Amino acid sequence: MQEKEIIKTAQKIEKAGGRLYLVGGAIRDDLLGKKTHDEDYCVTGITAEQFQKIFPEAHIRGKAFEVFDMYGKEFAIARTESKYGVGHKEFEINTSPNITIEQDLARRDITINSIAKDVLTGRIIDPFNGRKDIENKIIKATTKAFKEDPLRVYRVARFSAQLGFKVEEQTIEQMKELKKELDTLSGERVFEELKKALNTPKPSIFFEILKKANVLDIHFKEINDLIGAEQPVQYHPEGDAYNHTMMVLDKSAELTEEYPINRKLEIRFSALVHDLGKGTTPKEQYPHHYGHEERGIKLVEQLGHRVKAPNAWMKCGKTACREHMRGGIFYKMKPAKKVEFIERISKSILGIDGLQIVVISDKTSGGRNYKPDEIDFETLGNECLNKINGEYIQKKYGLKPGIQFGNKLHEERIKYMKNRVLKEENK
Repeated sequence: MQEKEIIKTAQKIEKAGGRLYLVGGAIRDDLLGKKTHDEDYCVTGITAEQFQKIFPEAHIRGKAFEVFDMYGKEFAIARTESKYGVGHKEFEINTSPNITIEQDLARRDITINSIAKDVLTGRIIDPFNGRKDIENKIIKATTKAFKEDPLRVYRVARFSAQLGFKVEEQTIEQMKELKKELDTLSGERVFEELKKALNTPKPSIFFEILKKANVLDIHFKEINDLIGAEQPVQYHPEGDAYNHTMMVLDKSAELTEEYPINRKLEIRFSALVHDLGKGTTPKEQYPHHYGHEERGIKLVEQLGHRVKAPNAWMKCGKTACREHMRGGIFYKMKPAKKVEFIERISKSILGIDGLQIVVISDKTSGGRNYKPDEIDFETLGNECLNKINGEYIQKKYGLKPGIQFGNKLHEERIKYMKNRVLKEENK
């Protein structure tokens, strides 16, 4: 919506005795010098009925709140909320025209999101010093009303990851108090926050904040179980399996920065869950984790179902669990095993490129150095698959697709891999 149209909208609202304010994330992003994706507006001084009469083209959304969609933007009637139940539901809503913009801002989660701008005058309304907190790069709960909505626990952790801001200790304490209500949240709501967190430059911050608030075990039990899972120091100087996983996750974020969003998230989720099996290793076996690859597969399903992750994510995660160790020793495999491996991975949703990112992130965590050839199976794998393909078999043997065709394709790839490996060895 163009600025002129917004001003016209504000003028119509003013004529009816109301006021229009830009609120929330748009103000925060502007103060941070970032482009905003969403513009949300708050209307004071008039009722929902009056708004609908002024703007008959507006569509009311939801039953609980008087929020309108118009011109692709959200226009909400100013409200106060009073919780009388448990969890994310059961709020008493008041949308009286007498509610001020300050009162509406007081119900919001954190101070940096509790700022408004008068559309007509440009005046900034900042009753909770959100601008100062932006300058100081800190996240604070707006009021004690923060504790009325358990979803805010995940929102705070996500904003910390997105912005790189620290979370105030008092707010951490309020998050702790909400632990008993977290299991009332739907998996879908948790997933939305997880998805946004994984799309940040350093997703580990999200989990670190949840860990600090002692709430990691509610929806991310499998991640929490990695805490204290000892690993061989010579291979993992970074510490336990939890610290390792966080480093792998952040490295995968670095390597997928330019990837399309859906692909990026599949790979990052795979990095997050690749070692879940280590959380179930009996302590008497520490620091070794024999069989953790297979044990992790079921845990990916548990976690994925709990947070309502897409099936594609879970399939990618299970592939990462099952195959990441093999990817790490690809250079040691015999040619036949190499071909079996790349053929299998190439058919998975995670793909050769996705698994390689997980393996690179896994192997280089803790500052360990590896020769590129030791962890690069993508180059050789794709070379083999592309050169020895269906067209190659048809031309050489005149076969049509079928069992014999598939067998010959596999055999020729093994031959190619043997020759390729020999060439490398003779250099």
